[in-house]
Formats: sequence, C-alpha cells, structure tokens
Amino acid sequence: MENEVKKILKYLGEDPSREGLIKTPQRVQKAWEFLCSGYKMDPKEILQSALFTSSNDEMVVVKDIELYSTCEHHMLPIIGKAHVAYIPNGKVIGLSKIPRVVDVYARRLQIQEQLTEQIADAISDAIDPKGVAVVIDARHMCMEMRGVQKICSTTVTSALRGLFKSDRKTRDEFMSIISGSFGK
Repeated sequence: MENEVKKILKYLGEDPSREGLIKTPQRVQKAWEFLCSGYKMDPKEILQSALFTSSNDEMVVVKDIELYSTCEHHMLPIIGKAHVAYIPNGKVIGLSKIPRVVDVYARRLQIQEQLTEQIADAISDAIDPKGVAVVIDARHMCMEMRGVQKICSTTVTSALRGLFKSDRKTRDEFMSIISGSFGK
C-alpha cells in the first residue's frame, strides 16, 4: 500500500521524498487499516460475549452513538450518530456491545442504508428480540467536500424490525426518546 500511496502523491504533483511527506505512505496505510478494521471483527462474537437472561420486556435504547465510516463510492468520511433500540425477549445485550457492533460495520467501506440494516440484523440474529430499531443521522463528506457541496446536510436512515415496524405506539416512543422529547 505504501508504494501505491507514493504513486498517488506523484500523480497529484507532489514529491513523496519531501520532508512533510516522507512518512505519509506509512501513516496512510495505518489509517486505512484502522478505518477498515471492521472487516476483521465478528459482530456475532461481540454480541454473544455479553448476553444475559432477563425478564425485562421494555425497550432498551442506546442513543447518540457517534460513528465514523467511509463512503464506498468515494472513500470519503461519513460522520454521524446511531440510535439503537431493542425490546428483549428473554435475553439482553451488555450495553457496551451495541456501540461496538455499530463500529464493526461502520469501520468498513459502506453506504449508510446498508450500515443501518446490518446493525439491526446483527442484533436481531443475536437475541431474537421482540423488535429492533436503528436510526442513523449522518453527514457525508462526498456531498459536502465535492459533488453538490451541500454543507451540513444530513441523511437519515432507519431499519425497523418486529414491534418497531408493526406497532405505531412502540415506534413513536422510540422516536420520541431519540429526538430528546421523551418525558417532556
């Protein structure tokens, strides 16, 4: 990869042997290894490492999970927040595992629509809950830095499963919680 980065620098009109760029190829390789580290992580293994029997049958919500991903079309950043909820059906997930699963899928080349679905499906598959909801609100640098150049526009995607899809009251409660108006 380092040699390819040197080629890119030359293509852009830069001198890869310039003082500020000498270590750039190594830094870029390390950065991409981190940004795409989700390919080496198993969401099923992460979720199964912290499953607990519970009689709880009320909504569990982890909101405002920051996420950083990379657009698979332009390889530019996607920056946003994920909101994840599920209704237990005999099992609950250790709370820290939900942001970890978000990271597994975010740290891959992605489109936001797919990212949202993958998170919902991973939780559904792990615990077979009564319902799962995932909403992602994100900025796409491929829209802001190039292309249409619409600064601060966001894209919102959702994936609803079970009661979140079939029961309007459940869905509305979730939306109220993530919008910050719950209990007001």
